[in-house]
Amino acid sequence: MASRADNIASSLSFSNFSKATELKQRIWFTIGALIVFRFLSFVPLPGVNPMILETLYDQTRGGILDMFNMFSGGSLERMSLIALGVMPYITASIVVQLASSLHPSLMALKKEGEAGRKKLNQYTRYGTVFLCAIQGWFLASGLEAYAASSGLQAVVNPGIMFKVVAVINLVGGTMFLLWLGEQITARGIGNGVSLIIMAGIVAQFPTFTANLFEGGRSGSISSGLIIGLVIMLIVLILVICFFERAQRRLLIQYPKRATQRGGMQADRSHLPLKLNTAGVIPPIFASSLLLLPLTITQFAGNSIDTTSTGGSIIQTLNQYLAHGQPLYMLLYGLGIIFFCFFYTAVVFNPEDTAENLKKQGGFIPGIRPGKRTADYLDYVLSRITVVGAIYLTAVCVIPEWGIAQTGLPLFLGGTSLLIVVNVTVDTISQIQSHLLAHQYGDLIKKAKLKGRMR
Repeated sequence: MASRADNIASSLSFSNFSKATELKQRIWFTIGALIVFRFLSFVPLPGVNPMILETLYDQTRGGILDMFNMFSGGSLERMSLIALGVMPYITASIVVQLASSLHPSLMALKKEGEAGRKKLNQYTRYGTVFLCAIQGWFLASGLEAYAASSGLQAVVNPGIMFKVVAVINLVGGTMFLLWLGEQITARGIGNGVSLIIMAGIVAQFPTFTANLFEGGRSGSISSGLIIGLVIMLIVLILVICFFERAQRRLLIQYPKRATQRGGMQADRSHLPLKLNTAGVIPPIFASSLLLLPLTITQFAGNSIDTTSTGGSIIQTLNQYLAHGQPLYMLLYGLGIIFFCFFYTAVVFNPEDTAENLKKQGGFIPGIRPGKRTADYLDYVLSRITVVGAIYLTAVCVIPEWGIAQTGLPLFLGGTSLLIVVNVTVDTISQIQSHLLAHQYGDLIKKAKLKGRMR
């Protein structure tokens, strides 16, 4: 059995790709959908002056806008129709997921199967529209207010009509991206929303590379720094790949059953517990909470009275929470650790897992089914989450400190690399699964033909 599995794994390569017609169609559809996403990122909102908007955005760098701009592929910087990207959907889905683990009625919906999942997805979309409308209104209002205080008029005709038109366009752009992501998931390859986020991040890589080598040619960036960055990126990618694939496999034993030869055989399987169960949620939440005060003060601009007590407090907070400051790094690391444990507790319920194992007749050797199994699962998961939290903190905090020291773009941050590596690994795994299914399909067809010939 082992040699046959090894032969199948060795024969499974991209040489069979040319024969997999359905897989090629899925990949071409995914590429076409991502091209549409990139085209939309260059379509500006009605009533916005792109040239002045670029100047205004340069004055507000360093806040949470950089992260949203990175996830949207530069759409926020250009104030395009998809300036908000899919971040409102991610926020709404996280809120609904958290609520479905805490609220009794939503918990009941979660246990109803496909019908309950569709209902929760409907709530998520309602929440997305609500968040898009709120964020779009504040974005349009902030753009008008900051433009007025800085003396630059980025909005051609400011007023209530501009805000209404901006909100309608931003909501429509985000909902179109959600529809596009669903089409990629259904007709393409990989997770559509994740691929859209990854495409937005990767789209900035050519500009970053060109600026980096141009700085090395002009002498503004030393050759040692460029070599160090390349080495750091390679090491980070290898570390992320290793830890994201790492898991603790718990042996699950099932009762013995009779075989065709009259003997008794016990079935065994494994329960995989990922080292990083929370994924990229902890760094996103932690950085968003920390950068929110800085972004608010930047949008306020000259309207803050620095001589007042409130203005001085805000400015002091702004200084301490700047990139690279010790307080910022400490709170960022603590936030990642907190959300690692919090989100892991939400997405994985040891009691439900232990109950499902008990219903199926499975048990962990040496552990009694029921409450003892739930306690053991919680014990193991808590300890591997400690390692996962340390890994996430190191991957996110160390590049963040390097960015603050060198002034490099946020593209090199640990959050962006986590998303790119995770989505890439998941997409490659799905491509390999399609190739494997195609290969087995060919083997089944050949076996049927041989059976007919006999």
